[in-house]
Amino acid sequence: MTTTTATPVTTIGKKRRSPGRTDDDTRPTNWWVTALIAVCSLTVLIPVYLAVVVALKTPDQLDQGTGFELPTSIRWENFAEAWERTAFPQALLNTALITVFAVIFTLLSNSVVAYALARQLHRPFFKGVYFYFLAALFIPFPIIMLPVVKQSALLNLDNQLGLIILYTVFGLSLNVFIYTAYIQSIPLELEEAARVDGASTWGVFWRVIFPLLTPMNATVGILTCVWAWNDFILPLVVLTSPDARTLPLANYVFQGQFNTDYTVAFASYLMAMAPLLLVYVFSQRWVISGVTRGSIK
Repeated sequence: MTTTTATPVTTIGKKRRSPGRTDDDTRPTNWWVTALIAVCSLTVLIPVYLAVVVALKTPDQLDQGTGFELPTSIRWENFAEAWERTAFPQALLNTALITVFAVIFTLLSNSVVAYALARQLHRPFFKGVYFYFLAALFIPFPIIMLPVVKQSALLNLDNQLGLIILYTVFGLSLNVFIYTAYIQSIPLELEEAARVDGASTWGVFWRVIFPLLTPMNATVGILTCVWAWNDFILPLVVLTSPDARTLPLANYVFQGQFNTDYTVAFASYLMAMAPLLLVYVFSQRWVISGVTRGSIK
């Protein structure tokens, strides 16, 4: 009877790797990149800190220091005064309605345009239309501002509906660029299988392509939401009724000819920023994943 002796495996001098650990995990930390990230984060954290500190101070405390000191006593009345002076509920409702409908119309219309272009880019006409949209990214808004204001007034679109249409149209260039790269990565076999089952072109898009655009829809929706919520110049030049003003316009009430009530103004800025900040905190992963997937074909 032959006995087989197992040869022990020598592990001396070898680094034992834990399960799930790769060689990339042992790379040294790049301190230059870490320092750069820290400096860049300060450009965001310092203004936020300053806004919170000033909003909690009294005017006398603000005048006696540089603005960065912590408040000796918190003045919550700044928020109540900002609520009344800006007519915050009405401005918040206007901003929310404009933002929500702008996001909905942008997702429904821009994705359709991008799909039509992405599947026909091999044709010269559609390729020309695609680059025509991209060229609009390099046109500054002040150049077309006066014609837009004039046309909006002539068409009676100097209201919330006009703003929704403008946000949908002006976002078309960037959104087509984002959508097209991702749609081209979707296999044509999926559409062909749907057509074999009897689906029309509209059926293929809404039942097959549009559900697959969820990462891109999240990215485009968030970008449009941030833009429409924070925009100041379009509501300023388009809206004519004071009852239709948005939060950025309402916050402009604190800018006087000779002085500015900074404590109440910063309290109002925080209230206007809070809803959108919460939305972005819970959905930022969609922005990152959507941009990453859109860049890979």
